[in-house]
Amino acid sequence: MRPPKASDSDAEFRAFFRAHLAYVCESLRRLGVQSRDAEDLAHEVFMAVHRRFDELDRSRPPRPWLFAFALRLASGYRQKARVVRETVGIDSEVATEQPDAEAQLARDGDRRTVYEALAALPIDRRVIFVMHELDERPVPDIARELEIPVQTAYSRLRVAKDEFVAAVRRQAMQQRTREGGIHGRA
Repeated sequence: MRPPKASDSDAEFRAFFRAHLAYVCESLRRLGVQSRDAEDLAHEVFMAVHRRFDELDRSRPPRPWLFAFALRLASGYRQKARVVRETVGIDSEVATEQPDAEAQLARDGDRRTVYEALAALPIDRRVIFVMHELDERPVPDIARELEIPVQTAYSRLRVAKDEFVAAVRRQAMQQRTREGGIHGRA
């Protein structure tokens, strides 16, 4: 007996999942999900997406729609007591051999700086910052998707940019202090 043939809708969803899994994982990380949990939470996102897949407007870009699912699940994730008790930071990643170790270290340091600076932003501003600066969405579209006034979105974005820059500067100053302390003892 042959297994039932997958419907066109199932095949379309599988292709959609493969095409957007990396984006959803990265969005979750930007929204404060630890990397060790991002893939599991991404699967939860796609389970919710699958339930509402027939509602997807195929004439519009799918990423804003996916981001809304990721945002809801990331918000719930952050509210869990075990996450709240953990120190906000970057997980230690498994080291892999890279042809240019110095370049990899620099990229990892840059990524850590971005994630830590994003973690410093309150979620209402982080969402707009990520959607506009990283996902390159127009502010009026973001306001419509979040159901907030356009001027509120612009205001939150401006404050978020200032806070992000300040967080990056604080991290750079802390790094210089740590390096100065290490070199000063020699």
